Amino acid sequence: MRNEKLHNLVIAAVFIALTYVFTFINVRLPIAANGGLVHLGNIPLFIGAIVFGKRVGGLAGGVGMGLFDLMGGWTAWAPFTFVICGLMGVVVGVICENHHDYLHYVLALLAACAIKIVGYYIAEGIIYGNWVAPVSSIPGNLVQVGLGAVVTLAVVNRLYVLAQHMGLVHRHAETHHAAA
Repeated sequence: MRNEKLHNLVIAAVFIALTYVFTFINVRLPIAANGGLVHLGNIPLFIGAIVFGKRVGGLAGGVGMGLFDLMGGWTAWAPFTFVICGLMGVVVGVICENHHDYLHYVLALLAACAIKIVGYYIAEGIIYGNWVAPVSSIPGNLVQVGLGAVVTLAVVNRLYVLAQHMGLVHRHAETHHAAA
């Protein structure tokens, strides 16, 4: 039991760190009130949630990206990011929990996209006190999640199978796998 808890803690810590580091790989957009940001942090968030579940996804998104906001000069955004990106990870993990196939991956990533767009629209509206300006952030959020989704879909099934072979995840009888 203790080894399993340590195992889960290490996996969560790795995905928090990966999400934090990948979020630093970014491009600031010259649009929107806050300039906007497109980053690669969604890739480890999505992979962690799909392969290891809602707990890893939620922690990777909330803590990994929340820390980026705190350390990267986006401090006002940190509480919103913690909730929005944490929720994204949890939802992706829940949708893919017992279904490892591309249909569920796509549905999960679409749900994450909706959470990001609605969540950051509300956050920007609260931060700037303007409910029109946040509309200009939607294209950047779509690009960000779209890029993360494309990369994730290209590699996640192979990573899931590899994690199974390494004994990092266990097979579920009801799990269906896409062709590797």
